Amino acid sequence: MKKFLVLISTLFMVVGCSCTNETAKDVVDKYLNDYKGLKDNILQDIDTIIEEENLTKDEEDIYRDILKKQYRDLDYKIEDESYDGDTAHVTVKITVYDLYKASREASTYLNSNPGDFLTDGEYDAQKYLDYKLRLMKDTKETVTYNIVIETKKVDGKWQVVQPSNEVLEKIHGLYNYEDAND
Repeated sequence: MKKFLVLISTLFMVVGCSCTNETAKDVVDKYLNDYKGLKDNILQDIDTIIEEENLTKDEEDIYRDILKKQYRDLDYKIEDESYDGDTAHVTVKITVYDLYKASREASTYLNSNPGDFLTDGEYDAQKYLDYKLRLMKDTKETVTYNIVIETKKVDGKWQVVQPSNEVLEKIHGLYNYEDAND
């Protein structure tokens, strides 16, 4: 019986230890899966993004659906991780809907066809925004990026550091890759 208790105690210690050996890669995987799973914190972030825009209630709903689809359909593969003490960088290849291209196409169409966005002879920003959101909602084109997500060990546990605006724009599919190539 004593050997059995020692064996069970050892097993619990091994299992307990393996649960605390989370790597930087593991926390990045969880971070991106939170996007895909539309966890509460991600839904709150979507609401924050939408609040910063000047949208009608209907447009807010459409934009919310666009972002939810973007996150749900996000595809990623962790390519590499490198450690330097309590800091690690995890390289991830992500594929997202190209919302930037849809937005750019809406702008190009506006410039070429301004008459399509007039009401009583005046420019109607609402018509343009509705058109732009429809293009974003309907896009099937994707773009692939390599992003690097930084993590830090805090109190013995790896945590994702707040990603840069560039990384977030890539996750959102809104990164202006045209200006980046200049």
